[in-house]
Amino acid sequence: MDFFHSQNQHSPKHQNSSNKKRLTHDQVRLLERTFTTTKKLEPELKVQLANQLGVPPRQIAIWYQNKRARWKTQSLELDYNTLHAKLEDALADRRRLEREVVQLQEELRRAQQMVFHLNQGPAQPPVNVSSNSSCDEGGSSSLHEEANGEVLQLEELYACLYGAGGSTWG
Repeated sequence: MDFFHSQNQHSPKHQNSSNKKRLTHDQVRLLERTFTTTKKLEPELKVQLANQLGVPPRQIAIWYQNKRARWKTQSLELDYNTLHAKLEDALADRRRLEREVVQLQEELRRAQQMVFHLNQGPAQPPVNVSSNSSCDEGGSSSLHEEANGEVLQLEELYACLYGAGGSTWG
């Protein structure tokens, strides 16, 4: 049994692992510089780096393989963080737009109530709305009605709610 144990200690596989040395900071720096320009290790470069650094070519190959795996993981993390930031921005925009929709719906509801209350008031003759006045022109009307304590410009309200194409209010 002692013979078998002593043979295993001197096998080539065991000798390779005992010859494997940790890379120095200078060696790692050179490998890092090389990795920035070449992500895939070609056989010629592997031999050249092994000779230059004084380590077995297999150690260079393993270093490259591990570095490439770490680099891919870091790239995925960066992509994830970028996508996550974009998602957060989109969600913030969505919340802002939802608040804006609620505000606009409330404004529309108030405008509809005002129109309803104006239509419920005493019978009035129809008001002519000139075809050259619109919301964009900012034309001021001399006709003002008071509803719920607010002063309304009927022509502008009508033009904004129903479009400037109508010619009478009734």
